[in-house]
Amino acid sequence: MRKIPMRKCVITNERFPKNELIRVVRTPEGEIVVDPTGRKNGHGAYLRKDLEVIAAARKKKTLNRILETEIPDSVYDELEKLI
Repeated sequence: MRKIPMRKCVITNERFPKNELIRVVRTPEGEIVVDPTGRKNGHGAYLRKDLEVIAAARKKKTLNRILETEIPDSVYDELEKLI
């Protein structure tokens, strides 16, 4: 039996299997990208695949604080499209 990797949603602080979350990454070059595979190089933050969670992240600017940079609205729009 394989171990299922668990990650914590930065908005709800709940633990979920990694495949139920979306990763947003700040690459070493400073670019912010959505990483649906969960394998890109860089500092990442996980969000639950839920429109309410994405809206809360946009409103509270939680990703700005965690990734230590300004998150463009295009990233939030891309997250909403993936859900």
